[in-house]
Amino acid sequence: MDRIPVLLDTDIGSDIDDAMALAYLLRQKRCELVGITTVTGDVQQRAALAEVVCHAAGRKNIPIHCGRRDVLVSGPGQPNVPQYAAIHNLPHRMDRPENSAVEYLRKTIRARPGEITLLSIGPFGNIALLFALDPEIPFLLKSFVSMAGVFFAGDHGEWNAVCDPTATSIVAHTPRKSHLWVGLDVTTKCTLEAQEVRKRFVGEPLRTVSTLAETWFMGTKTATFHDPLAAALIFHPELCEYESGQVKAPLVGAGGEKAGFTTIEPGPGPDQVAKIVSVEGFFDEFFSVTAA
Repeated sequence: MDRIPVLLDTDIGSDIDDAMALAYLLRQKRCELVGITTVTGDVQQRAALAEVVCHAAGRKNIPIHCGRRDVLVSGPGQPNVPQYAAIHNLPHRMDRPENSAVEYLRKTIRARPGEITLLSIGPFGNIALLFALDPEIPFLLKSFVSMAGVFFAGDHGEWNAVCDPTATSIVAHTPRKSHLWVGLDVTTKCTLEAQEVRKRFVGEPLRTVSTLAETWFMGTKTATFHDPLAAALIFHPELCEYESGQVKAPLVGAGGEKAGFTTIEPGPGPDQVAKIVSVEGFFDEFFSVTAA
């Protein structure tokens, strides 16, 4: 069985889907989870949440690095980490060096050229800095997958993309070998009600994720599996159908585009955008892996 080395960049602790994606990667036998970096807001608390989920899965040796707290120029950012309240009494570190994520990503990718899949499931602050500081990095990756954007489902933005629009624009307009964008067009199809999550999230690390989810369910009764779908496509790209071309994310568009909004120009280009998803196939994959 060929294992795929994965670096995960995440804003775990706000929406519950980041923790779900991490649980999936920890249980996916084809995944070599090389390391985790956190981005936006209190990156220490986000790193602590990643640590707790990893430990729940019996994985205490995965490097976790704190990244950028602030947006690059302007944008709403995401300062708060509400799910941290669920783990603040559990053992975890709060002394990680800050702003170490970008250099960690750079060194790790350069040490394994052509091997690493970079999975971004948060705002692009860390990734934009990485690509700007070392423009060769996008060509040294095996693949680059992000949960970000919306392309076919109307005139509105997606949070990871609009949270730090300058970072999104840098990533979208950086020369790169390939980039798979998994946007709201497909992820919003993959939802479960809170009661279904409580029923099916048994065994670790899903049990710990379910505890975190109770904070999320204080404001909604539904969990949307945005980030787990992006993670699953690394191993099962056949779960979606795609449009190929060039993604654009202008800060100021001639047509009145809003900062952080994404579009795709079909045709030649480095990008694939997920367009249609097999919802049943995705949930079969997610639960067959996490229940194993």
